[in-house]
Amino acid sequence: MSFDLAAHFGTMTRTVENLERDGKPAKAVTASRSYDTDSADLWEALTTPERLKRWFLPVSGDLKLGGRYQFEGNAGGTITECVPERRVAATWEFAGGMSWVTVTLTPEGSGTRLELEHVAPIDPHWERFGPGAVGVGWDLGFMGLARHLADPAADVPQEAEAGWLESPEAKDFIGRASADWGRAAIAAGEAEEQATAAAEATRKFYTGEAPPPEM
Repeated sequence: MSFDLAAHFGTMTRTVENLERDGKPAKAVTASRSYDTDSADLWEALTTPERLKRWFLPVSGDLKLGGRYQFEGNAGGTITECVPERRVAATWEFAGGMSWVTVTLTPEGSGTRLELEHVAPIDPHWERFGPGAVGVGWDLGFMGLARHLADPAADVPQEAEAGWLESPEAKDFIGRASADWGRAAIAAGEAEEQATAAAEATRKFYTGEAPPPEM
């Protein structure tokens, strides 16, 4: 089934907020869009291993309140809140660091709005890449979910297929998403020069034009 990537991109909202977490400065990176399905179907797509692997990544663990989870080749953590069809929150533990993710589902017209908030501490990684460090990855997730809902029978998301990230379509998408996260950072008070440089560093990382950052 064909998928209109440009139309999907136009549905996304991206914001950045300054806050504190555990008494330390942090940033909240929030991505959101409405999907043309009900909250029960969207919740199942977000929390069922069989469906998650079709649009995001294979996941293992105990997917319930207090349980530990692990995405294959990516982050793991502990589920700290779980209200079926409404809200799920978890720690996001990767490469020795910890941040926090909250997903909220809200009925909206005939569909459901998905809002994902990722709270991250301000550290050298943030200063180099800005909100796009996590934001672009979530953009790819939102896109994968949209593709999955358009064609639930597909085995894997297109962006997981070999070579897709090197395609002109992927590079255009990543470039636009990186720039939008840069604009969101500026709206939150980041200096324009710093935000623009971070957005470009993010774009180069995701497109393979720059080596991965040292952890």
